[in-house]
Amino acid sequence: MALHIPKAPGVPQMLKDGARMFSGLEEAVYRNINACKQFAQSVRSAYGPNGMNKMIINHIEKQFITSDAGTIIRELDVEHPAAKLMVLASQMQDAEVGDGTNFVIVISGALLEAAEELLRLGVTTSEIAEGYERALDKCLEILPELICHEIKDCKNFDDVVNSIKPAIMSKQYGNEEFIAKLVAKACVAILPENTTFNVDNVRICKILGAGLLQSEVLSGMVFKREVEGDVMGATKAKVVVYSCPVDITQTETKGTVLIKSADELLNFSKGEESLLEKQIKDIADAGVKVIVAGAKFGDMALHFLNKFGVMAVRLNSKFDLRRLAKTVNATVLPRLTTPTAEELGYCDTVRVDEVGDTRVVVFSMESNESRISTVVIRGSTDNYMDDIERAIDDGVNTFKNIARDGRFLAGAGATEIELAQHLLTYADTLPGLEQYAVRKFAVALESIPRALAENSGANATEVINNIYKAHRENNKFAGFDIDSENNGVCNAKETGVLDSYVLKYWGLKYAVGAATTILKVDQIIMAKRAGGPKPKAKAGSDDES
Repeated sequence: MALHIPKAPGVPQMLKDGARMFSGLEEAVYRNINACKQFAQSVRSAYGPNGMNKMIINHIEKQFITSDAGTIIRELDVEHPAAKLMVLASQMQDAEVGDGTNFVIVISGALLEAAEELLRLGVTTSEIAEGYERALDKCLEILPELICHEIKDCKNFDDVVNSIKPAIMSKQYGNEEFIAKLVAKACVAILPENTTFNVDNVRICKILGAGLLQSEVLSGMVFKREVEGDVMGATKAKVVVYSCPVDITQTETKGTVLIKSADELLNFSKGEESLLEKQIKDIADAGVKVIVAGAKFGDMALHFLNKFGVMAVRLNSKFDLRRLAKTVNATVLPRLTTPTAEELGYCDTVRVDEVGDTRVVVFSMESNESRISTVVIRGSTDNYMDDIERAIDDGVNTFKNIARDGRFLAGAGATEIELAQHLLTYADTLPGLEQYAVRKFAVALESIPRALAENSGANATEVINNIYKAHRENNKFAGFDIDSENNGVCNAKETGVLDSYVLKYWGLKYAVGAATTILKVDQIIMAKRAGGPKPKAKAGSDDES
């Protein structure tokens, strides 16, 4: 008879072998806080214009060099459940605002660090969480009073450039003027009159070679492809878009053809050829100068296309096909049929260009009302161009926020210190233990100017004291001046360092949400991992391939 070893009483008795359980302050809460603190500290050094870059090699050995928190957390497969909550909050910020991912992680990390000190003093987690939520409500109430700039007209080029510049500065310090102009030009050109601005309508094409200053904006689309036939360009062209191959149509049913003589054999292949020629002639007679297909062009079809002087372009990505159809205002046809006038698109010029030593096909629209614009980025290495792309992405998202809500707050840590000052006076009016949590919330807000100062090599404590001093003298837009040698402050409104109101509003909400959720966890129960290989991740779209 086999010996049965009894399990320890309590929860382990209920769970399968290999399950782990952590409970109580020491095991669960402090463990979670420590993991989040370490995670926040690693990302914090990448905050601001002088933030350090991180080199990340992901699970498929692709290398990234960036200071963009969104990319860092996406490529790091964070396993720890509590740190994962911070990652989720940051991803929500990315989805909602498109920028400020690092802001969320730095603030929630600072809040948890402050909570640890309060817990050691004997304040309970529920009181800390309640205090944090009260402080957040107070912050959101004060925020509208701190607005220092508002954009009423999104088509005003200079205003847009000045507002996008700070977002780009945090990724590409030194090139922000040039990139901001590129982004503003691309966005303003395609801003629709009635509907909302769609970020997807600004495309990016990266071409190796030359330098950043050779980058340009084109209205229309650029593809890194060769044309299929001999026709290299077309102007004022009608465009037809097919998602099927342009070739001799395969029959839908299988059949056997009995050929009894040589004449029949000749006529059989002739019949196929003349049918294809008729199809292509009909398309050319409809005025079509450019055919775009999502699959291959057959040799025979190419011969006839060259004969009728029709340009042939092949795009492998179905997303690119859809976007191009949107650009030229065409309908994607699933079968090789003669298009009607409504299904045809129009493009001013379709040409083959050589950028550096890369051949590209350019669909450009001369008219003012283009639907899609493309930023052609030039650079010496792929990593460098990827980082420029992330900066442009932040700029485009900032423009989306301007189109939705044009209000701006002072950047450079000015808004955070002003909020902290208000919170410290607010804490004195609270009777319960929440006042300690509200005070700690104010200290946690200081982590933003502190990170800016530390990454710029300044004395953080002195910088924060100087900003507080300026705020007490009623200069509520005073923030850290990253160019000063002696821990100086500057008026963020005058120097043009602005942060989007939407960014701060959602950033504070998500940071506090993540911190209070982590604090309220008092038990971690981990089931035993299932054996066998890991389940396959759902394949992502080939949108950016």
